[in-house]
Amino acid sequence: MTDLFALWLRVTDSAYALLDFMSAGGVVMWALAGLCVVFWTLVLERFWFMRKVFPVWVDERRKAWQQLLQDDSGTWQRAVRSAWLAQARQHLVGPLRLSKTLVAMYPLLGLLGTVSGMVAVFDVLAMSGTGNPRGMAAGVWQATLPTMAGMVLAITGLFSLARLERNARQAIERLADQLRHD
Repeated sequence: MTDLFALWLRVTDSAYALLDFMSAGGVVMWALAGLCVVFWTLVLERFWFMRKVFPVWVDERRKAWQQLLQDDSGTWQRAVRSAWLAQARQHLVGPLRLSKTLVAMYPLLGLLGTVSGMVAVFDVLAMSGTGNPRGMAAGVWQATLPTMAGMVLAITGLFSLARLERNARQAIERLADQLRHD
């Protein structure tokens, strides 16, 4: 029972530390957190789609392709193959556009946090001059956190998008190999 209580204390301490971190960064940190949740939901959906839904779609096209090859051979089969490959590309790569936009927004929001933090520093300077280093430090802290968070989110987003694009390209190449006209 004491282990469970100790775990609960660690979790609540971590939650309070996270809330303090988010509050120190200002409103921009909460916007970054919201976009982060949206982005990773989209990324996980794409991984799920590539693992569960797309293979079923490919299997249906492969079976239909075999049927087309048995029924009749003609030049129109190339058009069907091209259309299916275009559909596959649209299914796999099309939804990544929103994720790319979110990754591009992370550093911009970080810069917005920098500007708002610097405005806080200038407010302290206007009110109390240079005699309040604590107030200035709080503004600098508020300016640095969103920038750092935006950069970290953008870097991790770029890596995950690169992996998704590589997986999509490989899946399309495999489909193209399966739909060969010998």
